[in-house]
Amino acid sequence: MHYWLVLLFASACEVMWAMTLKGLSDRSHWSVWLFASSAFLTVLNIILLSYVMRGIPASTAYAVWTGLGAAGLAVVGMFAFGESVNLLRLGSLVLVIVGVVGLKLSQG
Repeated sequence: MHYWLVLLFASACEVMWAMTLKGLSDRSHWSVWLFASSAFLTVLNIILLSYVMRGIPASTAYAVWTGLGAAGLAVVGMFAFGESVNLLRLGSLVLVIVGVVGLKLSQG
């Protein structure tokens, strides 16, 4: 069970990493700090994901990591950046979450 908790944390780090890239793409005055944060989160992501793969099959761990990262970033984008919110987008996010839960349940 602890591998799944670490995987959730790794997915949150993936969202934070993508947010640092968004900040860098906006050419913020925080560029040096954002670059350092992005580099740190990249290394942390690799370490966490490789640790998780000790207890969860690589294909499942990677699919969950990317799925939750993508869904998390979409939700953050909707709230923080005013990205569109519509039924198709929300339904697609639900499908991603259902897929992640399905992978967890199939793991046993």
